[in-house]
Amino acid sequence: MCQDPITSRWPGRCLLHNYCKEVRLVPERDSNGDVLWTWTYPSVTEQQQALVLRKCCLDGDHVAVQPFVYGRSGKAWYYINCTEVFESDNLPRVKQFALVLWSRDLNPDKYETLCRMLSKTYCKTGSPVSMLQLYLSVVTRGSCTTEENGTFLVRDFESRSNHNNHTPNTRIRELIRVFGLETILIYTALLLKKRIVVYHHSLEALLKWMSTFPALMWHRKAADILFPWIDLVPEELIDLKSNTSFVAGCRDSAVGTRTDLYDVLVNLPAREITVAPHAKESMTMTKTHKDIAVFMVQLAENEALSEQQVVREIADKTRELLNQLRLLATVSTPEGKNMVSIETLREKNLPQALDNFLFNLAVAENMMML
Repeated sequence: MCQDPITSRWPGRCLLHNYCKEVRLVPERDSNGDVLWTWTYPSVTEQQQALVLRKCCLDGDHVAVQPFVYGRSGKAWYYINCTEVFESDNLPRVKQFALVLWSRDLNPDKYETLCRMLSKTYCKTGSPVSMLQLYLSVVTRGSCTTEENGTFLVRDFESRSNHNNHTPNTRIRELIRVFGLETILIYTALLLKKRIVVYHHSLEALLKWMSTFPALMWHRKAADILFPWIDLVPEELIDLKSNTSFVAGCRDSAVGTRTDLYDVLVNLPAREITVAPHAKESMTMTKTHKDIAVFMVQLAENEALSEQQVVREIADKTRELLNQLRLLATVSTPEGKNMVSIETLREKNLPQALDNFLFNLAVAENMMML
């Protein structure tokens, strides 16, 4: 049930506002260590509560929390900003709280900045109404202004947002330096739309790395495949398994034994890439793979290139590969779309590994006539 968001305050402590397809929540930890929920509008499902409590880590014995985390649930994105409350703030008996924004777009930089501004306002005023006013200003006008934190402009972050929802904070050069020639395994898994799980025990490190992986496939939308942080709980695994391809981050080392979840496992701390037994045939390397692997290593070693230039060079190499595939698309569908046929591949009399790779690539690009 709901109460009016302006005039009422529930004793249970959660802020949730649903407007323009976005939602906000504020769980708080008081001086006794109890987590309370403040001010609900219009409703909070049990599943949302469980997910927020699990991700913000305010429940149980957690003391140190990650300041900002983000992830995906179904088609929605959640952004959580955790804040320590000090004696100078206007929130008596509250030690920590988490502000959560739900949205349909992937833009961590944008929502981290907005979350921090709203959280600081909440600390100063102690009233969720003040946050609501700022939030509605962003929704209706595309901006909001506070005396302490300046002006937030949506268009600033839209202009920074890269093509196909790729975030600007990638670390592709560093990724290539970590894995060297084996980076081609990650590249190939992404190219063939495989299921990739990335492991790191540190949540902070994991989230910093996750936006890098989709950026290796610049021509595809990051939001379609990215699951920045999953826990090995039934509801999240059901959501994950409903997707045929993804890049999912996990900080539970037990994920390494879950070959039912991945085709390729990237263990960041160990600097290891593991191809699951069932995926080895489709991940067989060819001379084409070797050439691309050497090309990427050379890019990473070239100090004259910026991170963005490295990304563009890899995107150009991918485009060349896809253009070569299109040359094999000599069969047209009734709708006029050019497709690759098995007969065309067989006529080329290619080496078995290359034939297998091109077949799987055509399937991934929806260009294979089966």
